[in-house]
Amino acid sequence: MKKIDAHIHYYLEDSYFNRIAADAGHENTQEHLRKTFAELDIAHAIVMGNRSLSTDKHHYPDFLSYCIGLDHSVFDPTQLQTAVEQVAQHLSRPACVGIKIYAGYNPYYLTDDVYAPFIELAGEHGKPIAVHTGVTVSSSALLKYSHPMVLDEAAVRYPRVQFVMCHIGNPWVIDAAAVLEKNNNVVADLSGLLVGRIDIPNYLREQAGYVEYLKTWIAYVENYDKFLYGTDWPLVNMGDYAGIIERLIPERHLEKVFFDNAARVYGLKV
Repeated sequence: MKKIDAHIHYYLEDSYFNRIAADAGHENTQEHLRKTFAELDIAHAIVMGNRSLSTDKHHYPDFLSYCIGLDHSVFDPTQLQTAVEQVAQHLSRPACVGIKIYAGYNPYYLTDDVYAPFIELAGEHGKPIAVHTGVTVSSSALLKYSHPMVLDEAAVRYPRVQFVMCHIGNPWVIDAAAVLEKNNNVVADLSGLLVGRIDIPNYLREQAGYVEYLKTWIAYVENYDKFLYGTDWPLVNMGDYAGIIERLIPERHLEKVFFDNAARVYGLKV
């Protein structure tokens, strides 16, 4: 089945990403990624890119688009206007399909004034805001800022902006489901729900409670237009991950989740 991976990372020649790619059974190279996409029928993917705001740092092969990332360096008050101008330049590029906000890693609630000019820019350009939600890799990050409930007030405050709740707020999936069900302008990507390589039959046995929990609250939303396939590559084996998503989503909705929803939300012509 044709797929769009709505959430990957793309740091070539980086020792950390080289290692985690190897742990997941991959190689952190463009050639390997292209080959894997062909094998798994992945037509396109979206990079969550936080390699500075310089446009020179964001050139990707034709099978990738990107969301420009707002990391902590963006929020220096003396540089804010410059940052806004740089983000506007990115949003004017066809390859840039949105903005990524690293809630939790940045110590601000989504409704903080520091984010306002960027969210308003996204609305002006008709491009979504992808927001990190749920657990963080760094122990110095603050989970109160990445709880999925923070999207509720932002969605109400900016009703014309499309928000993407990355990682479906895992492990606060009940709260995430409530926000998704309530707000027409919030969807979720299903990336980052597991890491590395897995043996699917063993995983389904050993993590049966977790898998049923995810299935239950995804189904609770009663709207499969709300969910986008994503992996968080290279943190996970792509083939294994697709197999797990096929267990979480009813077969009749898989085409939406694997392809149609990401194409619609991110305005992709693939």
